Amino acid sequence: MDLNSAIRRAREHAPFLARLLEVEAPLVERDWLDDPLGHAEVDDGDMPVARRLRIERRRVALLVALGDLSGAYDLRRVTGLLTAFADRAIDVAIRAAIEERTPGAPAQGFVAIALGKQGSRELNYSSDVDPILLFDRATLPHRERETPDEAAIKIARRATELLQTRDGDGYVLRVDLRLRPAPEASPIALPVGAAISYYESQALPWERAAFIRARAAAGDLSLGRRFLVAIRPFVWRRALDYGAIAEIRQISGRIRDHYAQGQAFGPGYDLKRGRGGIREAEFFAQVHQLIHGGRDRALRAPATLDALVALAEAGWIAPEQAATLGQGYTLFRTVEHRLQMVDDRQTHSLPTSAEALDNVARLHGVADGAALLALLRPQVEAVAAVYDTLGASDRPAVPGDGQLLEARLGELGFDPADQAARRIADWRSGRYPALRSPAARTALEAALPEMLASLGTAADPYRALIRLDAMLGRLPSAINLFRLLEAQPALAKLLSAILCHAPTLAEALARRATLLDGLIDASALEAVGAVAELAAEMAPREPGAPYEAVLDHVRTVVGEKRFALGAQIVAGTSDPLAVAAGYGRVAEAAIETLVAATVAQFAAQHGRVPDSELVLVALGRLGGGLLTHASDLDLVYLFTGDYRAESDGPKPLGAVLYYNRLAQRVSAALSVPTASGPLYDIDTRLRPSGGQGPLVVSLDGFARYQRESAWTWEHMALTRARPVFGSPAARAQVAAIVRAVLDGDRPERDVAAEARAMRAEMARHKPAQGPLDVKLAPGGLVDLEFAVHVVQLVHRTGFHPGLAEAAAALETAGLLPPGIEAAHALLTRALVTARLVAPDAQLPPPASRALVARALGQPDWEQAVASLDAARQRVAEAWATVSEDTR
Repeated sequence: MDLNSAIRRAREHAPFLARLLEVEAPLVERDWLDDPLGHAEVDDGDMPVARRLRIERRRVALLVALGDLSGAYDLRRVTGLLTAFADRAIDVAIRAAIEERTPGAPAQGFVAIALGKQGSRELNYSSDVDPILLFDRATLPHRERETPDEAAIKIARRATELLQTRDGDGYVLRVDLRLRPAPEASPIALPVGAAISYYESQALPWERAAFIRARAAAGDLSLGRRFLVAIRPFVWRRALDYGAIAEIRQISGRIRDHYAQGQAFGPGYDLKRGRGGIREAEFFAQVHQLIHGGRDRALRAPATLDALVALAEAGWIAPEQAATLGQGYTLFRTVEHRLQMVDDRQTHSLPTSAEALDNVARLHGVADGAALLALLRPQVEAVAAVYDTLGASDRPAVPGDGQLLEARLGELGFDPADQAARRIADWRSGRYPALRSPAARTALEAALPEMLASLGTAADPYRALIRLDAMLGRLPSAINLFRLLEAQPALAKLLSAILCHAPTLAEALARRATLLDGLIDASALEAVGAVAELAAEMAPREPGAPYEAVLDHVRTVVGEKRFALGAQIVAGTSDPLAVAAGYGRVAEAAIETLVAATVAQFAAQHGRVPDSELVLVALGRLGGGLLTHASDLDLVYLFTGDYRAESDGPKPLGAVLYYNRLAQRVSAALSVPTASGPLYDIDTRLRPSGGQGPLVVSLDGFARYQRESAWTWEHMALTRARPVFGSPAARAQVAAIVRAVLDGDRPERDVAAEARAMRAEMARHKPAQGPLDVKLAPGGLVDLEFAVHVVQLVHRTGFHPGLAEAAAALETAGLLPPGIEAAHALLTRALVTARLVAPDAQLPPPASRALVARALGQPDWEQAVASLDAARQRVAEAWATVSEDTR
C-alpha cells in the first residue's frame, strides 16, 4: 500500500479528486482506512439532509478512490463501500421524505428494490442507481384526504430530488427509475401487489436477468423481502427456458451492434459494452444462471465474480473460463473506475486522444497509454473468446414476411446489412412496447419501405437505423410516428439526417416523439419570432389556467422550438449564429412568461412589497443573446425599493425573505422537470458573494457590492449584463448601475494580472474535453472572452452585452487586432453545431463532417479544420498580446 503515491497521482491526473483533496484536506489526515464510511459521515444534525448527503458522498468518493489507488482496497471492497453508501443514502432520503410529509410517522410501507450493480453490491465509481420503488397501501403513512398512491408518488419524487439535485457541494446519486414495469405508462412508485402481478404475467425475459441481482436495499426492507420471495418463481424457473436465454444472448448482440464504434480495441474502446468487455463477462454468467439457477440455489449469487466461482464449482462452466472472465472483469472494472475518477463522469470508454489516455494510464500507475492498452488487450481478447462459445446459432432468423425488403438493405447502403436485418426483425416481432399491438405493426409495415429508403439517403444509414431503434425502444406507442412518416416522405428524410448526425436531437426524440410533429410545417425551418411573439405563444391558452399547466405549456413550446432550431442546422437552412440567437430569444420569452406567472402566484399568498419589484439580470451567453442547445442560464436576482419593507398579503413577509423565497420558486419554475419534460439549468453563482451570498439582493446592495467589493472576474461578467425581467424603469436602474461600474466606479485592480491568473487556474481545473471543444481549448471562446473583457475594463470602452458587437467596437478603436470578430463568429458556429453533432467534443464521425463544414461556411472538412485552427491562432495571439500590453 502506498497512500502517498495515490494522493500524488490523484492530484496530478484526476481534477475531480484534486479538488476534493483541497476541500477535504483534514479528512485525509485521519486514520480512515479501516472505516471510510464512518469517517465520511457529517456530524451535524442541524444540517439539511440533502446537503449532508452531498458532502458525505464527496467524502466517500475521495476516501474510496484513495483506498483503491493505493492498493489498500481490492475491487470487492471498493464496490462494496460505494454500494453501502448508496444504500444508506437512499434509505435516508426515503425516511426524510416520509418525515417531511407525516412527521413522527414510522418509515414503513415504502421500499427501494436495488437492481443492476447496486443490487449485486458492485456499484462503480460513478454509477447510476436503478431502483424500483414499491409501496404497501395498507401501511404507508399518508396525510388526511390523500390516497396512499398519491402519497407514494410524492415520497418518491421528494426522495429522488434529495438524491440527485446538484448544487455547489455536488450531488448524491443519479437515479434512473426506468427499470420499473412499463415505465412509459406506470407511476414512479408502484403498489407492491400490482408489481407482483406484472412479473407473474407480463414481464419480458430481460427483466428476469435483471432480477438475478435484485435485493431490498432501502426503506421498509421486510416489505422488499416479501416482494422478492413472491416473484422468485418468475426469476428462477425449474424448467429450462431456452427461448428466454436466446433473448438474453440477442441483447448482447444488439449491444455490440449499437455500440459498434466502441467495439474495436484501442483508444475509444468501450470497457462496458465493447466486444470482450464487462457486459459480456456479466452476460456469460447470467445466461448460465438463468438456465441452471432454477434447480440449483447455489448458483443464485448476485455478484458476477461470485456467480462465476459458483458456476465453475458446480461444473457448468470450465474453471479456466471462470478464471479468464474473473480476471478480465476485475481489470476492466478497475480501469473503468480510473476513467470515472478523472472528472466524476459516468464514462466507460477509453479516451481517444493520446494525452487523455496517457493521463488515465498514469492515474492507474502505468507508464503511458500504450502500456495500459498492452495490459488490457490480452484480457479483452480472452473474454471475447470465452463469450463467443455461447454461439450464435440460437439467434432467430429474419422473419419471412418482407425478406425481399431486407435483402435490399445492402443495396440501400446499410452496412452491415445482416445486423440491420436483425434489427428490423426485432421490430416486427413486437419486441418493444411501442410495437406490440397489431395496429402498431401494421403501421410499421406500411411505413417501412419509404422509411428505409429515406434512411438509405443518410450519410451513414446503419447509424441512423441504430438511433431509430433506440428511439422505438423508449416510445410508449409508435403508431402515430409511422403513420406520419408514411404520409410525409420529406419528413422521413429529415428524420434520417437527424438520427444520423445529431445525437442530441435523437435523444430528445427518443424522450418525446411528438417533437417531430412540429417539423411538418415548413415554417419550423425558419427563424423563430421576436421575444414578444414567442412570449405570446407561451402564454396560457385560457385565462386562469392552473400554474402547473403554465409550467407544462412553456416546456412544451420551448422543447418544440429548441428541437426545430437544431433541425435547421441539420437541414442546412439556417446559419448557426441565427440559430444561437433563436435559442436566446426562446429562453428570454420563457423567462418573461414563467417569472410573471410565478410572481402572480406568490403574490396571491404573500401580497406584494409596495414600491418594489423583482428584476432578473442575464449574464454570460444569455446576456449576450447567443445560446447553444445545451446552454444553462446565468441569472442574478435583484429587487428594487426598501429592503426593510414588508409585503401586504394575507401572509406578509419582510422584503429580503419575500424575494429570496420568490427567487427560489422562479428558479424551480425555470428548471424543474414536469410531465412535459425539463427546461433549463439555472446558474446563480455570479450573484454578489457567489454561493456564500443570499440568492437575491437589493439594487442598492448590488450597486454597493459592485463598487466596493467585487472581484475582477465579477466585473468581467458584468460586461455582459442585461436585464431580462422587470419594468422599464427597473431595467434602466440596473443598466445605469452597470454602466457606472464599468466606466470606472469600482476598485482599482491589476485587471490583466488577475485575469491571467484566473485563466491559468481555469485551464488547470477545466481543460478542453476534446479536439472540438472550441470553448475551452487554447485560442477558444473563453480566451476570446478574456481578451475582450480585459481590454474593455482597462480602457473603459467597447461595452456591449454581445461579444461580437464588443469585439467589433474594440477592433474599430484599434484595441484588438483585426479578425477577432470573425473568429468569434466562426468559433460560435462551431460551438452551436458541436453541441448537436458532437456533444462530447470529440471529432464527429466521418459521415457528419460535411454537415459541420457546411455549418461553418466551409467547402469541406479539411478547410473547416484549417479555418478553426487559424481562428484559434488569432485568438491565442490576441489574448497573449492583451495580457502583455495591459500589464
